[in-house]
Amino acid sequence: MTGKLNLLVGGLAAAFALGVATATMAQSSELAGSALQGFENRFALAWPDTDFTRTAVAPDEFLSGGPTKDGIPSIDNPQFVRLKAGRAQGWATRLDDREAVISIDIAGDARAYPLRVLIWHEIVNDEVGSVPVSVTYCPLCNASVVFDRRLDGRILDFGTTGLLRHADLVMYDRQTESWWQQFTGDALVGRLTGSKLRKVPSRLESLASFRQRYPDGLVLVPNDPRARQYGINPYENYDTGGAPGFLTGEVDTGPLAPMDHVIVFEAGGKPNGVALNYLRKASRLEVNGVMLEWQAGQASALDTRNIAEGRDIGNVTVRRRVQSQWMDVPHQVTFAFAFRSFFPSGVIISNQFDHHRSD
Repeated sequence: MTGKLNLLVGGLAAAFALGVATATMAQSSELAGSALQGFENRFALAWPDTDFTRTAVAPDEFLSGGPTKDGIPSIDNPQFVRLKAGRAQGWATRLDDREAVISIDIAGDARAYPLRVLIWHEIVNDEVGSVPVSVTYCPLCNASVVFDRRLDGRILDFGTTGLLRHADLVMYDRQTESWWQQFTGDALVGRLTGSKLRKVPSRLESLASFRQRYPDGLVLVPNDPRARQYGINPYENYDTGGAPGFLTGEVDTGPLAPMDHVIVFEAGGKPNGVALNYLRKASRLEVNGVMLEWQAGQASALDTRNIAEGRDIGNVTVRRRVQSQWMDVPHQVTFAFAFRSFFPSGVIISNQFDHHRSD
C-alpha cells in the first residue's frame, strides 16, 4: 500500500478502554473569534487552567484518542530493579531478551524502560544522573523520545491529555497545563506555546543489548504488576496493518507504505529519514556525518498479542563522532506516515522494495 492516505479516526480507542504538519511550529499568537471559540467549546470544561488564547495550531487538529485527561496514567514514582552481572532480577525476569526497552545513560546512570510497561503508560517522569527527564512512548507512531524536563528555570512534569495530533501523543505539563507534541517536543497550546523541550539521546534496543552494555543497569518495573496486562500488546498486528488510525486528511508516504519503519534524526540542520528496510540490507550507513547501524535481535512490540513473540525488527544505533568518541544522537524508529505528517517535504533514504512484505 503506497501513495496518499485519506484516513478518518481509527478504531484503536477501544483497545485503550481496556486498560504531520510542518517541522517549524508557528509562533505563539493571540487567538480571537472562531478559533478561540473552537478551543473553548471543545476543551474549556476539562482544561480550565489552559490558556487557549495562545496556540500554534488550530483546534480541529486535535482528535480524542478515547481516554480522557490522565486516562493513560503516567508513572511519576518509577520503581526499578538492578541487574546483577547482567542478569535480570525480580519482576524483570519476565522480560524476554528480545523485548524492546528505551535506554538512557546520563553520567553513568543507565536505565531501561521496557515497552511492555510504556505501552500502557506512555510517560515516565524520572530523574537520571541528577537530570529530570520524561521518557515517552507513543504506540500509534512507535515514537520513543526522552526529554529534559527543565525549561527556563523550572522543572516540568508531564501527563497525557487523551488527545492526539497526527496520531501522535499530546502531552501536558502539570505546572501550566500547556499542551506538547511528543514527536517534536514543541509546545502547541497554552502559556508555554512556542517553547521546545531538549531531547536526550536514547536508544530503542533489546533487553539483551542493554544487559550486555550495562550489566549493573536499572530496569523499570511496574508499581503494581496487577494494574495492567503487562506483556500483552493492546495494538495487536498494528504495525503489519495497511494503515494507521486517528489521522484526518492526506499523508503522502510514497514510495513507502504508511507503516514502513523509518529512522528519524536531525543532521545538517534538518530532519533526516532512513527506511529501516534499507538500513537492514546495508547494515551500516553514513548520512550527513551521522553513522547508522542495524543488528538483528529486537522484537516488535506492536506485532503479536504477546509482546515477547513479536517479529524481529532489529536494533538501530545512530551516532556521531565527537572528537575521538562515537556519541548517541537523539532519534526514533517510527513509521513513514508519522515522518511525513510532521515533515511533509522531508527526504527518506530508501530503495524500491515490496511494500506488502513484512519489515
